[in-house]
Amino acid sequence: MHIVIMGCGRVGSALAQTLENQGHTIAVVDQDPTAFRRLGSGFGGRRVTGVGFDQDTLREAGIEEAGAFAAVSSGDNSNIIAARVAREMFGVENVAARIYDPRRAEVYQRLGIPTVATVRWTADQMLRRLLPSGAEPLWRDPSGGVQLAEVHTDASWVGHKVSRLQEETGVRVAFLTRLGEAILPTSQTVLQEGDLVHVMMRTDDVEKVEAAFAEGPEEAGA
Repeated sequence: MHIVIMGCGRVGSALAQTLENQGHTIAVVDQDPTAFRRLGSGFGGRRVTGVGFDQDTLREAGIEEAGAFAAVSSGDNSNIIAARVAREMFGVENVAARIYDPRRAEVYQRLGIPTVATVRWTADQMLRRLLPSGAEPLWRDPSGGVQLAEVHTDASWVGHKVSRLQEETGVRVAFLTRLGEAILPTSQTVLQEGDLVHVMMRTDDVEKVEAAFAEGPEEAGA
């Protein structure tokens, strides 16, 4: 896939190198030509100097052939404008924008532009580790109807199979984080102490799922 990235800061350069290592073709856009130094001499993609929401600049970066676009510059307004141009003017299917202001992020999410709110994500992750409870959304589809979330799991689920957790709570376990590493569970995988459980579920079912995970297997299966 060809992917266009707007912004060659720490996030943009790391994203570009990771995606190129995965076999994708990459074009990075930045107004400051010196920013491309972060890509290193081994980077084989395009370096395009210009404004990331300018249509001619985006065409030079290959936006018309792109399957994905990431706006990760330091400006919220620039990121969201560029993301909307990529989606609405060029029809790019997979678009995401980094937003520093969490209030803006929620608005743009409802407009169908997937966003990553940097400050909110960091704060939420810290709170999650300090006060684990409920469900922490990690991703929502553009319609908002389905979400991936980390759900706090009561200790009484430890020792039970993932298949039972799914059957009794009505979710699909996407993956577990165990000792800092993500694992894809099978029907025979048994939950261990310290596991972080990440599930796919309907947004309308969040409260029900939170209660089932908090109650434990006996109550949830009653």
